[in-house]
Amino acid sequence: MPTRNIKLLVEYKGTTFSGWQVQPGQRTIQGEITAAIRKVTACDVDVIGAGRTDAGVHALGQVANFHIDHPLASERYKDALNFHLPDDIRIHSSVEVSADFNSRFSARWRRYRYVMSQQRSAIYRDLRWENPVEIDYEVLQAAARTVVGEHDFGPFCVTASQKPDNTCVIAFSRWYRLGPLMVYEICGNRFLHSMVRSLVGAMVNLAGKPQDNNVQNLTLERFRNIILGQIDERVVFTAPAQGLYLVAVGYNDRESQT
Repeated sequence: MPTRNIKLLVEYKGTTFSGWQVQPGQRTIQGEITAAIRKVTACDVDVIGAGRTDAGVHALGQVANFHIDHPLASERYKDALNFHLPDDIRIHSSVEVSADFNSRFSARWRRYRYVMSQQRSAIYRDLRWENPVEIDYEVLQAAARTVVGEHDFGPFCVTASQKPDNTCVIAFSRWYRLGPLMVYEICGNRFLHSMVRSLVGAMVNLAGKPQDNNVQNLTLERFRNIILGQIDERVVFTAPAQGLYLVAVGYNDRESQT
């Protein structure tokens, strides 16, 4: 039986990946890290990720762990794995943690960032949502404040991924400007499948001027009523994957990672 538990802090550019989770015949982050561990140790392990990011989604602070029976010093996994990993995945740290640590189920909170720009770029287009729509920034901020608190976010989740309990507790939710960028930050105890992208898509829809007369904008009141559970209505506006980043995952003091 594996006797050691190794925790990794991982950064990746998700552009050419089919998401975190292994899929047959697809390039995935989990698959690349598993293959690198096999090359270093000749061991097959199950790499667990704190967040199962979708295709095209990036990470600055993904946390992963795996159990292994191998003598390599924990801090040496970082450089050894980076030697075998492609340039769009980097391991920033590797440490040994308690046997019961699980990067997914031990997490206390996760923080995501979404980046949008009204400008187009040849260089940054895979790293942000380039959306020329004119935005009412005050309405955008008002919508973000509505998200804070404990709510059922089922209307913002992919239907097939909904669970018996879709309640999440959101500690903060806000937009800010950074040069030509509009950036959304959200932190919560858990997130449903595509929840952040659905929230962003809905907020941009309600705060933007429609480009197409056939597309009906949400209103701030309807958005609030959906969040508060006063309207049973699914949200169908989903922002593109390339603007989303998993920024950090938080644990208890002994195993914190920010």
